[in-house]
Amino acid sequence: MPKPILTKRFHFCAAHQYGHIDWSQEKNEATFGKDAKNHGHNYTLEVSVKGEINPETGWLIDLGHLQEVVKKNVIDIFDHSQIEREISWFEDRQPSSENMVIFIWNQIEKGLNEGKLYRIRLIETATIYTDYYGD
Repeated sequence: MPKPILTKRFHFCAAHQYGHIDWSQEKNEATFGKDAKNHGHNYTLEVSVKGEINPETGWLIDLGHLQEVVKKNVIDIFDHSQIEREISWFEDRQPSSENMVIFIWNQIEKGLNEGKLYRIRLIETATIYTDYYGD
């Protein structure tokens, strides 16, 4: 049976700042440029799920369930947060989109009761996005 891929979009706003506490301000600015200052983004998150089509519903996943999982495990955590200060997973990691997609994948994967995560795409700006397909 075919396994289609369904993608749903979500949005959240969050702030972050790159740097290391044990580095000088000069070294942080030399390494991270303007991103060494606190700044924010209006993120778009695309969650793609693949799986078998349920013959009774015609769906591969209940979109209400997916919405609930993403809201509880991602949006409610990230939205209007200062990522590296408020989300403990980022205490020893830079709040980059590369790290964020891994965190998001793990948060969503644990809550799904049907379908299988295929891809997480986090769009940070009009020209930058990061994809993650799991391990």
